[in-house]
This record gives sequence, C-alpha cells and structure tokens, in this order.
Amino acid sequence: MSDTSRELAGLIALMRRAREAGDAAELGFIAVNESRQLLPYRQAAMWREGMHRHVGALSGLSEIDPTVPYVQWLGQVFRHMEHEAGDADCRVLRAADLPERLAGEWPSFLPAEALWLRLGAQGALLFARDDAWSDYEIRLATELAHGYGHALSFFGSRRDWRETARRWFAPGPKQRRLLLAALIIAFLPIRLSVLARAEVVPQTPQLVRAPIAGVIDRINVEPNQRVAKGSPLFDLDATVLSGQLAMASQERDAAQERFRASAQLAVTDDKGKLAMEQDRARLEEKSIEAEYAARELQRLHVTAPSGGVVVFSDKNDWQGKAVAVGEKVMTLADPAKVELAVWLPAAEAIDVAPGAGVTLYPNASPTESYDARVTRVAYKAEAVEGGLLAYRLQAAFAPGERPRLGQMGTARVYGSWVPLCYYALRRPLTAARQWLGW
Repeated sequence: MSDTSRELAGLIALMRRAREAGDAAELGFIAVNESRQLLPYRQAAMWREGMHRHVGALSGLSEIDPTVPYVQWLGQVFRHMEHEAGDADCRVLRAADLPERLAGEWPSFLPAEALWLRLGAQGALLFARDDAWSDYEIRLATELAHGYGHALSFFGSRRDWRETARRWFAPGPKQRRLLLAALIIAFLPIRLSVLARAEVVPQTPQLVRAPIAGVIDRINVEPNQRVAKGSPLFDLDATVLSGQLAMASQERDAAQERFRASAQLAVTDDKGKLAMEQDRARLEEKSIEAEYAARELQRLHVTAPSGGVVVFSDKNDWQGKAVAVGEKVMTLADPAKVELAVWLPAAEAIDVAPGAGVTLYPNASPTESYDARVTRVAYKAEAVEGGLLAYRLQAAFAPGERPRLGQMGTARVYGSWVPLCYYALRRPLTAARQWLGW
C-alpha cells in the first residue's frame, strides 16, 4: 500500500474513532494521543470553548491540573490565538509569533515548531514537534481538525447568552466591524412619535343650549342632519308656562275691567281719581307679567341660529330629559370647517409644540390617512374617557384634507429627531425611573 493510501486509511479510521467517542473527554484523548497514527508530533493539547474555557486534553496525561504552569501558559497561548488567527482554520506557530511574555517561556514548554488548528466553534488543537510542517501535513491536519470539530460539536455544552455575547464582542477585526455598524445604527436619526386617540371635531362650533329650565318635549332633527338658519331644533315642555300665561292673561283682563270702572267713576267723583291710578298701575303690572309669560313660551321653541350640521348623540337620550338653564343639548357645526382633537396620554407625552406634524388614521377607513399640524397644546393634563390623564392637542388639517365630521381614529404625533437608541429605550428608561425613583 502506498503512503498516500495508508494516510487516507488512517484519516478514515481516526474519523470513525471520533464519531464513536462516548463523550468529550474520550474524544479529547483520541485527538491528542491517537492522532500520532497520522501525524508525527511530540506534544499535543486541546482547548475547549464553552461556559468555562480551559485546556481540555494533553497528550500523555489522563488528568489535567489547571494550576500547573504549563497548563496556564497553554491557556494564554490559546486565548492569544483566538484573537490573532482571525478567520484562519490552521496556522503554523513559532515562539516569534507570540507576545514577548509568552515567547520567553516557549522553550520551557514546547518544541520549536507547532501547528494550531481550529475545531470549529468548539475549541482548538495544538500539535508541536522539532521538525517543520510540510504543506501536505498541514492540509492533512486541517482535514483531521475539521472532523474532530464536527464530532466535538455533539458534546459541546450549549452556550448561554453570556458566552455568545463574549464571543461576539471579543476583540478582533470582525467584532470591531460589528461594533462600528451597531454604533452607526444606534445613532441613526429617527423621528420621535407616539400614538394617541383622536377625533374630527368642528373648528368653530356653536353650542345650542337650553334657554330655560324645563323638560325636553320633542327633538325635531336627526343626528348629523344638515339644517338651515331658523330651522326648528327642539321644543321644551310648555305645560307650566302655558298655565302661567293663561293665569296672567286672566289677571290682566280683570285688572283692565277694574281700571275701566275706575276711569268712569273718576269723571264724577274726585276720590275715584286715586283709585283709577292704583288700578292703572295694577293693569300695567299684569300686562307685563302676561307679556313675559308669552315671551318665555316662545323661547321653548329653539331654532338654529345659523346653517350647518346638528351634532348630538341620540334623540331618545334627550326626549323627556330635564335640563337646566344653559345646559348644552346639541352642537351646530360647519362640516367644511373641521379640525383634529388629539388626546395625548400623559404617560407617553413628548415635547410637542405648535407646528408639529400629526397623521390621522381613521378607524372606519384603514386605507386612508390625513395630515395635520398642531395649532394648540393644553398645558395641563385632564381626565378623559377610561380615567386616563391626557393632554388635548388641536390640529388644523392640511389644505385639501377634509375628513368627515365626527370621524374617530388613531393619530401619530411627531416630535423632534432623536437617535434610534433613544427611540428604542425611551419607554424602558421611563419605567425604570418611575420604579427606581431616579
């Protein structure tokens, strides 16, 4: 059998032995001791990665004392090669390739020529001898290390997040590039924004109030109905005022009869002139009371002060309801003049000034959006629906943007430009401050 065939058979046999190994310790013993069947060397060592990085196997030894100077020196060499080897899987190593503090102790621990081999992500392997390594031996050793690394991956402990982070951020060209890319991404400028509940409201609404205290007898319009100026809106119950007007009218008629009688008597009797003046005053008083009752009766019929759309909840909610003087019953709005009301939660409030951008996403129209600009910002948070504290923002829609009056949805309120890292960590930092009391 030729030398090449013999070496190929030895490689296959070692790969089989590696696959049949029962655990990582047995595989390490095979790698540092039985590899002599394929490659001549004097010393060998295996480095294990994992939660505890350590020298896992040494040729000629069944147990390893980590306090021995040789083992500690080998650990420093392997750690140095992790950073210096870069992406290389195999590298010839001599004392001159190490830092001065490690190179000085090389003659005490290893022969002149060493071969460093990467075992995938599981560790590394070191063969050392006095003679130089040929290119053929290096290729053969690389293939052998690839097989050992593959077999070792089945025994390697699963790395936790700390080990993964340590490998990712360990000094090296790849890690430096990743760190630079992460820093660039972290400081990319992004527009700070928050989501809030919003509603399309009238820009200049006219409040229609109850003129007097009473009970609403009838609503003459439907919600969101367009009305003209003077159109009847609602009527208050006239039972009480009608009775007052009838009584005042009767008292006025009676006072008028007494005044007529007194006036006739005053023609022939001087004493009747005094009674006539008293009856005249009483007649004027009763006339004023009757006219007042008549005017109040007319006020029970409320009409639209101008044209527009009537905005209120439901007719059944108001008919038969007692109202006080000045209580709002409905709103009269111009559908062509609308603005956006936004309730920005106090817990997520950002620095918003007039002129900031707002985008409305209506609930009923998922494919539409409307742009607006903030015009007013409330200086104080108020309790809103659901018991939450929120700042009220009012925004004017951009020219050509005219959503339907009363439309509700979600508004995205835009603030200033901030780094991406601040945008991502703003809420966690706020929660941490509230919890820790910074």
